[in-house]
Amino acid sequence: MTSSFPITRRALVAGAVGAAVTMPMINRGAYAFAAAPGRSYSRRAVDLVGSSLVIDMLAPLKITLSEDYVAHRLTDAEAEEFRSSGITGFHNAYGLGGPNAKQQALEFLAGWQGFAGRNSHVFTLVDGVADLDQAKKDRKCAVIMGIQNAEQFQSVEDVALFRRLGLRCAQLTYNSQNMIGSGSTERVDGGVSDYGAAIIAEMEKQKMLVDVSHCGDKTTLDAIELAKGPIAITHSNARALIDHPRVKPDEAIKALAAKGGVMGITGVRMFIRATDPTNVGHMADHIDHVAKLVGIDHVGIGSDADLNGYDDMKPDEYAALKGSYKGSYAFRDKIDIDGFDHPKKVFDLTEELIRRGYSNENITAVLGGNFRRLLAQVWG
Repeated sequence: MTSSFPITRRALVAGAVGAAVTMPMINRGAYAFAAAPGRSYSRRAVDLVGSSLVIDMLAPLKITLSEDYVAHRLTDAEAEEFRSSGITGFHNAYGLGGPNAKQQALEFLAGWQGFAGRNSHVFTLVDGVADLDQAKKDRKCAVIMGIQNAEQFQSVEDVALFRRLGLRCAQLTYNSQNMIGSGSTERVDGGVSDYGAAIIAEMEKQKMLVDVSHCGDKTTLDAIELAKGPIAITHSNARALIDHPRVKPDEAIKALAAKGGVMGITGVRMFIRATDPTNVGHMADHIDHVAKLVGIDHVGIGSDADLNGYDDMKPDEYAALKGSYKGSYAFRDKIDIDGFDHPKKVFDLTEELIRRGYSNENITAVLGGNFRRLLAQVWG
């Protein structure tokens, strides 16, 4: 992301295919992927991913600071990475904001929807849940356009404008204060403003999903209370397991679930565990916690990374990204977690849920069924 999508503190992080898969069987029901050397998965895991509508509710198509990428045509190898990832729904959202937030947002929508059209052999844009279902049948990647902020709504009327232009989900804040509410790293959280209440009401009227992933605790609770229907925490984790400002207390998770909302669990290292090793099993601990706290129907996936993760970024971009956040983000050497840092990561998570005794029905719900239900309810 460069001058086409101007860089701000909020813009530096991107977050970050209903795939029928074919692979050789190697032994005892284990399957290996040509694109994932050294990795094999059980037949049950492969079948579950293949039969489930997998929705990653924070999955930027590419974490990049380059303005040129939206003009990129995928290579055959890149296209196959998407198709064989097992993911159908990609919530493609960046953190944008600042004085020119509206212009940034317009360029973001134009650029990435153009990217999807330029690579229409791989991607299809999402208007409603039927597009997710069709993408699964067609073995395509369905792109849900989102923005990890609401500063682009400079008036209440802007919500309808952005809905017409393709925006289907918006966070109320990124990490900082805006006219709507407080972000998770602000020193003081004043909750949702009067203007924010009007924006929430208009987003519900326009059938746009309200997301509070980066909001402060009071702003999160206010938004859930003010909304008439369900909203989302598309990508966060449980503070009961890790003390970090970007994750949610049990009070917020319970309130979200009581309204019918869904929380996506992320694979970002410092949102999962304070010390290393930090692996896909520790990520699954957060899924366990939410499922036990409020029920399996209210938890999903929001990986907060692209297919290859943050740690594969160019060194200068990686350093710039880390340097753009407050110290409370507590970055460690790596951002991705072990076992959830490659294009087949959803298979690794599925294997972990199998090991923990989750039923096929519950795994399918976590992989995307719960978010599909929420999106159908919100979008109509």
